Parts: sequence; structure tokens; C-alpha cells
Amino acid sequence: MRSSSTTGREELQASVAENEISPSNHCHSRGKLFVVGIGPGSFDDLTPRAKNAIMNAQVVVGYKTYLKLITELIGDKEAFGTGMMQEVDRCQAAVDLAAGGKMVAVVSSGDPGIYGMAGLVLELAMKLDDSCRPEVEVIAGISAVGASAAVLGAPLMHDFAVISLSDLLTPWPLIEKRAEMAAQGDFVIALYNPRSTKRVQQIEIVREILLKYRPASTPVGIVRQASRNGQKTAISDLEHFTQQEIDMFSMVIIGNSQTYVEAGRMITPRGYKL
Repeated sequence: MRSSSTTGREELQASVAENEISPSNHCHSRGKLFVVGIGPGSFDDLTPRAKNAIMNAQVVVGYKTYLKLITELIGDKEAFGTGMMQEVDRCQAAVDLAAGGKMVAVVSSGDPGIYGMAGLVLELAMKLDDSCRPEVEVIAGISAVGASAAVLGAPLMHDFAVISLSDLLTPWPLIEKRAEMAAQGDFVIALYNPRSTKRVQQIEIVREILLKYRPASTPVGIVRQASRNGQKTAISDLEHFTQQEIDMFSMVIIGNSQTYVEAGRMITPRGYKL
């Protein structure tokens, strides 16, 4: 994996400058931009389409942690990683590189269309004139919620809602409202970004909301590092689940009124007559 001695935003800016990329000046040499889902982390969960897109790209851009997961695929390609909170910088640079003629892959963990980079890349690409806009192809990946559900058994067999508890981009009152509505609707609820070192009370608030509508015995599954080295799984209940190890690498799946646990597997019946 080849990169310069600078890091993050500086690397991206340096690459754009080095390639003299200005979409308005290089519309005739448009490249292509792949937005790739690399799955939860294991090569076994990387789809052939995703693998081919990364291998065919000239430049690979992504969050540093995710680039480390695919070092073998990147090889000696030009690769640029940034930290958290620099998503706009790296996606803008990737769009500019593609508009200037490069084949670029922007990688997201899981599926790029589920809390990933697909939306941001498309929003930025749409700001370019039609004649300058690079082709954008979104390549689906195995989502963290799907991988975690498979580890737990079959908790998503009926209608479910996915809610992120991160309030960096969404106001917390809106997240609370969504949790309340999902609880009232008896959805199975999957929680992304359930708890961080600074954000510890939000998951307790959601727990209290759910306890208004569901029994304390409702099954709750927690999967940490799904399909990665160090995977951990726990099955608890609505009353006690926040006592488990839960962080930003965890997925929490809260059952509906029909969900049960049998032989260590969490199951939500679809409704078939047995």
C-alpha cells in the first residue's frame, strides 16, 4: 500500500494537486468511482464484485481502520486514509480524482448504502456538471446488521428498524422519537453506534423507552466485532443488556414481542404454521 509521508487530509490534497485535477479542466478524461462495501471485516464476507472493484482501482480511499482490513488487496496501489470526522474531505478528493480520469474506489465497512459513504459520494458528484461528472457505481456489501443477525440466529425474520444512536449528524430528540415509534410498532430494533466513551446515556434512554412497550424479559443480542478477529456474542434481556460490553464496534438487536431464545439462538418467528 503506497502513500506519501503526509497523512489524512494532507495526503488527499497532495494527490489532487499532484494530478493537477480540476474537474472543469479535465472533463474529457473522466474516470470512474466505485463506492465499495467491504463487509464486516473478514475476506470470507467480501463479495467478488467488491474485490474486483478494489483490484481494478488505481486509487483506494477510506477510513484508515477499514483500509487496514484490505491491505492485501490494495497492494502497491495509491491509497489514502483519513480519520473520523473527515468523511467529506476524503469523498470530495475521491470525486475530484475520478473526475480527473482516475479509477477510484471509496471503501466503507459493511454496506456503503447503510450508514456508509454512498450517499455522500453521490451528493458530491451531483454538484458537478453532467459533462464533468464521473460514473459512480455503488457495490453492495454484507451489512453489520446482517452479519450480526446471522451470528445470533434469526432475529430479523420479521419487520425491523435500524437506528443509529450517534447524534453527530442527527439531533438526539429525533433519534429518541424514532426509537419511540419503532417501539410502539413492535419492530425488532437494531442499534448501530450504541455506545461510545463519551456517549453513554443514550442507550439507557432507549432502554427505558422500550421498557414502556415490551416486557423486561425481551431477548436482546449483542455482537461485538462481527465476523472479525475477536468476535464476541452475548444474549441478554431488555432489563439487563446495558450491563454487557457495548461500544462502537458492537451491534445490538432487540427482539419484538414474539422473539424468543432457544438453545442459544435468538429467533423471531416469521409466522409460518408449524
